[in-house]
Order: sequence, then structure tokens, then C-alpha cells
Amino acid sequence: MTKEKVPIDSVLPELKTALAASRSAVLVAAPGAGKTTRVPLAVLDETWLRGQKIILLEPRRLAARSSANFMARSLGESVGETVGYRVKQDTKVGPRTRLEVVTEGVLTRMLQSDPALEGIGLVIFDEFHERSLNADLGLALCLQAQALLREDLKLLVMSATIEAEPVAGLLGNAPIIRSEGRSFPVETVYRPKPAGAYLDEVVSNAVIDALRAHDGDVLVFLPGIGEIRSTEGRLRSKLAGTPWSDAKICTLYGGMSAEAQDRALAPLTDGSRKVVLSTSVAETSLTVEGVTVVIDSGLMRVSRFSPRTGMSRLETIAVSTASADQRRGRAGRLMAGTCYRLWSREEQDGLAARTVPEILEADLAPLLLELAVWGAGDPSELDWLDAPPVPAIQQARELLVQLGALKGESATPHGKRIAELGKHPRVAHMLIRAQAIGLGDLACELAPLLGERDIVRSSAGQAPNADVRVRLEALRGQGPYASAVDDFVRRRLSEETRRTRRELGESADRGEKPETPDDCGLLLAFAYPDRIGRKRDNGKYLLSGGRGAAFGPGQPLAHEEWIVAADVDDAGADSRIRLAAAVIFDRLAAVMPEELAAETHLYWDGESKSVRGRVRKKLGAILLEETPLHKPPADRVLRTLLEGIRTEGLDLLPWTKAARQLQERTVFARRHDETWPDLSDAALLASLESWLGGYAESMKSRGDLQRLNMKDLLENLLTWEQRRSLDADAPTHWTVPTGSRIPIDYSDIDAPAVAVRLQELFGLPETPRIAGGRVPLTLHLLSPAQRPVQVTRDLASFWSNAYFEVRKDLKGRYPKHYWPDNPLEAEATRRAKPPGK
Repeated sequence: MTKEKVPIDSVLPELKTALAASRSAVLVAAPGAGKTTRVPLAVLDETWLRGQKIILLEPRRLAARSSANFMARSLGESVGETVGYRVKQDTKVGPRTRLEVVTEGVLTRMLQSDPALEGIGLVIFDEFHERSLNADLGLALCLQAQALLREDLKLLVMSATIEAEPVAGLLGNAPIIRSEGRSFPVETVYRPKPAGAYLDEVVSNAVIDALRAHDGDVLVFLPGIGEIRSTEGRLRSKLAGTPWSDAKICTLYGGMSAEAQDRALAPLTDGSRKVVLSTSVAETSLTVEGVTVVIDSGLMRVSRFSPRTGMSRLETIAVSTASADQRRGRAGRLMAGTCYRLWSREEQDGLAARTVPEILEADLAPLLLELAVWGAGDPSELDWLDAPPVPAIQQARELLVQLGALKGESATPHGKRIAELGKHPRVAHMLIRAQAIGLGDLACELAPLLGERDIVRSSAGQAPNADVRVRLEALRGQGPYASAVDDFVRRRLSEETRRTRRELGESADRGEKPETPDDCGLLLAFAYPDRIGRKRDNGKYLLSGGRGAAFGPGQPLAHEEWIVAADVDDAGADSRIRLAAAVIFDRLAAVMPEELAAETHLYWDGESKSVRGRVRKKLGAILLEETPLHKPPADRVLRTLLEGIRTEGLDLLPWTKAARQLQERTVFARRHDETWPDLSDAALLASLESWLGGYAESMKSRGDLQRLNMKDLLENLLTWEQRRSLDADAPTHWTVPTGSRIPIDYSDIDAPAVAVRLQELFGLPETPRIAGGRVPLTLHLLSPAQRPVQVTRDLASFWSNAYFEVRKDLKGRYPKHYWPDNPLEAEATRRAKPPGK
């Protein structure tokens, strides 16, 4: 091991002690401290490791390869001996390897194949502050493995900028070790980008100024490959004819070959200057030899997932303060340096402290499937630093169920096969389904395009043809866009196609069967069953997932009846379709019958006052055909009829006066004794199934309901004793002194009333009472012409007070009628004259 001292060396004894005494630890070490390459080797021979392996997790393939090579060289060995690495598409390990540097997806596969991680004594999570989705998943799975299967498994989380306390708490109050870094002074220069200026122009000017003012090489941070390419072209033009025309321009991003990345990192030996145009891949873990100047665009590109639409989109956002500081530190790793920030001091103050963890904004379908395969279909079963958002989990679950990867919370055999392929569930599902219909080879070609930024770029502000087929042609070196595809991108995607073919056992020979125009659309439908679109009358599309979508102007696919959209933004009411293919519906229906559904739709038709039924054939949210339902299921007809009654109200039923009076009498009785059933309108509507359902079977309209006898139905809700008691306590009529039976009105349960001519009450001294004498009747006293003259609940008071004024009035209007001076001694009469005259 190299004898060169690095800052991390001073805390290695403390770290070793902590790991010997605890199952977990957190190491916070500033950039340049040497944690990535020093810590794993320092603990490799600790007694508690007992000869087991160490897994060092790196968030990026480039950092994994670079750090493995550095550690191997420090031991005087080649990679694959004591130190090896496993990354996607590249593995170098041997039988003597005890330290494996892996990327996060590789750790997930290791855990799924061996949850106990037998033979591994320590898992180190490096640069954990980046909070990638796979890092959070890997840590959650390791914590559960540690708790349930491997008490001796140790975990170490390392970072330069993370808040250590929450992580230590997640690890069971693990000890925190801190180390200072080794860096040289870095001067910060703010150069705000002029309004309206192109980024490649601003960056190129800054590079020229940096080469003029400083020695050493220049590292430029840009948000993505597109900006790297445009800046590279602009910079080459500007350097021509300058003293730095021989400067070597290198690019550095995750999709490059290992050899190209190594060339960008290696120092030049011919004395010329180097300019490295990089994405955030160079932000941490790497040292780009010779760099003394950093030019930071202040931008980064992230994928944002919208649970509302089920779609992801790439967004260019401002870096966080933590990322900006990491980038700035690249200039001071080897000597004093300078950092040009292409924003203002005021903008610096407005930056977010940290980048939002990916788990809070990403498409969680891959994570949920991995959890289901692990045996934890509910994410809440695991411990997280930030729990996955419920809406995104729900969206992911719906997609995985639609793909046949989940049943409930468990992974299906198909889902396990999808997970084994290590690709997004949409793409893996497409590959598996494509093989079954003889399109596996074409699917292997298409798959890399679905995980890639568009290989065909816009020109002169005009969006490229959205048809995915032109991109396949371009990858094959054919068609109008062949020359627009970067040679390296073509080679890389072609290699990925070959590797996928090997994984699936597919041949590159398409045989005698030629491709049909809708083959790509069919394959996209497997991957995106929620984005099958049918053209609407307005020229836009309704997607099977329920979202609206539209092509931009001049797109040939806009004339197709059926399409499948692979790339759509989720802005506005109608998403813009950026990548799609046409598909023939009949062929789609033949190979994806599971996506077609026949819905029996019963509903209450308010106009005809009847239950109507329709059969709707649908593909997701897309209505294909609707026909009348002739023999609907009786139970559903009844449910719909009862819902219709609830919608319309009880007046839809054939009420008679007797039925209403029985209802009101019972409601009145319940007012004074809660043992009576509740027959109020609200209660009857709420309990239609119990009292009406058995009598309304085979009925489906208001006309049918007229056959019901409402009085009998309500009486059936009373016991025999209640019926007898009801006649006594809440009688239907009251007999007045003349012998007339006057109906009692119970519509106001607080004041049951009778309307009776005043003359029929002569001789009655007190107000009659019901409910066992508890409730006086309200008397509406009428004139001989049946007009109301007085309302009272105290008849005795009326006779002694109000009667004499009423008598004067009535005697003047009805002089031929009998109006005695003393009504209590008079005989009640129905006639104009007193009895006997």
C-alpha cells in the first residue's frame, strides 16, 4: 500500500475501533480526504472481518472502475486480484478477490440472489449524499438482512456532505467519525450568464479566459450530453488560431466507454493543456489529473416522475449548494485553483441546500418490484431515510399489476423474470412478451432506445420525426437521420443490443419474416400498455391510461388512428408526444387480449325513470364500442334501481294517504319511545335493501314500482304489539262531540293536528290528548265555510278568552248559524241551527 499520507489516515484507528464494537458506522470525510480508496484497504485485514469480503458501493460505473484501479495499483497488483469490480457490462474479479467495488444495481442483484450476503463481512456505501434510488434501496435491504439474517454483517456509510445524524439514527444510533479533507485554496469567480445568451457560447468564452489567465487544465460541468456536444463544437471553433489551439478537448459522461473515460481522467504527458467537458459524473469520487480550474454551469439534469400522469420527464435544474461546493472542490485537489461560477452571488444565496433524494421524485416501479421479489411488497416493512411517497408507490403498483409482474403485493413468476433482466419493468416485460410472438430480435434493438435520450436531435428549432422507426433505421445506418446519430452512441447502443440478445438467447437473424410497419408499435404497447392512444375528433389522442396527448405540428404519425406513445411530457391538459409508433388495432387486440375489457354498465336513467344497461368494450380509458344490455344480472338491476330511488327520492314510490299517515304516526311514536323503528325518509332511503329489496326484485322502472303497496310494506316493519299500540297512542282519527271522525295530521311530529269546525266542539271543555295523554292535539278551528279562524292547543283558555271575540266576527259573517253565549253548555252541531230547532 502506498505510504503517502492522506487526511483520512488520522481517523482510521477510531473507525476501526467503531466497526469492531458496532454493527454500523457513519464516516463524514471532506472531499480529498482519501476515504474511497483508503478505508476499504485499511480494514481488509481486521480480525472481525474473519477473511470475508468487503463490498464497496459506488453510485457511478466510472468511479467504481477508477477507484478499483487505484487501489489495485496501490497494492502493486492488477484489478481482479485482491481488488476487483463489478459494474453493468463489465466485471473484473478473480478467485482471490476480497474487495469488490460495485455499482448500486449490482448490489441489489447480489442481495436478491443471496439475501444473507454469505461470505461478505462489510458493505460500504460511498458518496451516500447523492441519495440515488438504488443506494436507498440497497441500504434498506442490507438493514433488513442485518436484522433478520446476519447479525455479524457490518455497514459503513461514507459521505462528504450528508447530515450524519439522521443516517446514524437509521443505523441504530451508529457512531459518527469525522475527518477533514485535504484541499488547496480555491478562488471563486462569479460570472453571471447574460440574459438570452446561449450556454455553449458563455461556457466557451469562460474556457478561453481561464486558459489565458491560469495554468493547468480546465474541468467544465454541464447538465447533459447535448450541452457537452454543442459546447465541444463551439469551443473547437473558438480555439482555432489561438495560442491554445492544441488544447485537447475531452468529454466525460456516464454512457462513454471505459477507455474513453480513462483517457479523459489521465494526465497529458506532452505538455499540452486539457479541457474536460463533463456531466455531474465528475462531481465526486474522481480526481481529474491536472485540473486547476473548474467552470460550473450551475445546472444539472434530473428525471422527475409525476404520479398524477404516470410519466417521467427530464428537467434541467439549478444545482444545490452541496453540489456546487463539490464541483468547486475539484479545482483544489492537487494545488491552488479557481472556480468560475456562471451565476451571480445573489443566485448562489437562493440555491437549495441539497438535491432532493431520488426516491422522492423517481418512477418507483423498479423499486417496488425489487421489494416484492425480496418479499416485502409493502415498503413500510423496511427502514428508510426517506420513505417512498404513497402516490408514487400506488402508481407503480398499478403498472406492475397491469404488466402481470405483481399479484397483490407478491411478485409473480413473470415479475421475477422481469427483475432478473435488470432493466426497467416496462422494457423487460416487452422483451419477454416479444419473444413469444417472434419479435424478440426487434425488441432487443428497440430496448436501448427506450432508456436513452433521443438520439435524433432537433434542428433549426424543428422537432424531429416522432416515429421510433426512423431511430431504428438510423441505428442501422439507414434513413434520413443516419448521419445525425453520433458514432459512439451508435456503437454503444449496438453493443447493448448484442448483449440483450445474448441474455435472451436471441439471434440477430430476422429470418424470412420481414418487419411489418406496426411491429414497433406492437412492442411499444407491451412496454406502455397505459399509453396506447386512439385519435379523437379534435385530432388529439386519448391514451388508454386516461391522459390526453397530441403530436406537435407536422408530425406524420398524427394521421394514424392508433398509436403507442413511448415518450410524453406531462405538461398541460394534453401531453406532447415525443416518441411513438403506429399500431394496427386488430393485431394489438390479438396479442394483448388481457388489455381489452367488456364492462357491463347499469345506470339509472332519470328521464325515463328506469334502469338501463349498456355493454362497453374498452381498452383502458378508451371506449371501443357500446351496445344495449338485454339481459342484465338481476342483482345488479336491483342495486341500480335502489340507487335510482336514492337519487330521485322516496316520491318515486307509490305513496297513498294511508301509507304516508302510517309513516308519520310511526315517526311520531318513535319521538316519544325509541324502541319504535325509524321510518323517517332519511332512514328509509338508507335501508332500502332491507325493507324494499325483497319486494322490488324483477322491477326496473317507476312503472314497475307502482305495483307496490306502501302501507303493507311499512306495516311489515312493525310488530303486532306495535300495531295495536300505534292505534291507541297515535290514532288515525279523533272523534269530536258531534260524532264526526276527524283525521289527525302527523306531518309535524311536534304538533299533531286536527282541522275541525268550531261548532262541532261546543261542550268540550279540554284539549284532547294522544300518546297516553302526553301530547295535546293542535286544533285548527274552522268557520262554517271551513276557513281557519283560530289555532290552539289550550281549548279551555280559548273558550274563556278568545271565543267571545271570534264569536262577534263569526256572528256578523254567519248570522243564521248558532253562536251560543256559553259554548261549554251548548250542544255541538254540524248544522247551522242548534239541535232541535
